[in-house]
Amino acid sequence: MLLGSVIGYATATIKHPSFEGWRLVIVQPLNSERKPEADPVVAIDKFNAAAGQHVVLNSDGKGAREYIGDDKSPVRYFVAGVVDDD
Repeated sequence: MLLGSVIGYATATIKHPSFEGWRLVIVQPLNSERKPEADPVVAIDKFNAAAGQHVVLNSDGKGAREYIGDDKSPVRYFVAGVVDDD
């Protein structure tokens, strides 16, 4: 699990069939000081996280494939939850 910040959204006119119906977000992984760490990643998101929100990002590819229900999907990252920063 990683902490990340949503920095944008991705759209694709042609994508793997397993991505149909899923929202794609661009997430910047953050370190424990909430500073950017590593390169941004594309993740599937069912929580409708908004740009600027902090999210819990799961990088377990097998877990992501189980999450969307397709063993042949190329998915690796998914948003596991939105952080309540209040």
